Amino acid sequence: MPHPDPADPPRRRANRRRGHGTFANDRPPIAGVVGRQSGEFRSEVLDHADGAELQEVIDCTTLGGTVVNTDEWKGYSGLPGMRRVHRAVDHSGPKSGWARDDDGDGVREVHCNTQERIWTHVRNFLRRFYGVSKWYLAQYQAVFQWGYNIKSVTDEFLRILLGIPPSTDSAP
Repeated sequence: MPHPDPADPPRRRANRRRGHGTFANDRPPIAGVVGRQSGEFRSEVLDHADGAELQEVIDCTTLGGTVVNTDEWKGYSGLPGMRRVHRAVDHSGPKSGWARDDDGDGVREVHCNTQERIWTHVRNFLRRFYGVSKWYLAQYQAVFQWGYNIKSVTDEFLRILLGIPPSTDSAP
């Protein structure tokens, strides 16, 4: 069905807009890194998602020689030049797969499913706020990151959360 006024085309909203998001088009990207052994999650809201910004995030959150598992998006192509071992999984095409077994031991160790699972948690966390302003997205993301990285609730954690100073009394 053609639009009645060609000078005023209908807008694409939210996820229906094509391409990667930017801060300018109201879809700021979030870059995230999760440690395979530690489970620590670090994230940052970016101005736009290009190879240079992603490489800066990876450079600031990982050590040299780290194995970085990603999908085959072209923005990750500069990682080997950053002293990082880059392994990619192809999610497209007829021979697509969710993981690869590089050393032939039967365990598919090259995958990015951990990060994909975290993005599902981020979407579910943000959904309860019925839309988040792009100006405050970094703060919401910081709260999610903090909550995700808390592995257990301890007495010390509760004291800090409630603003109670540490006690010198050892009595129960």
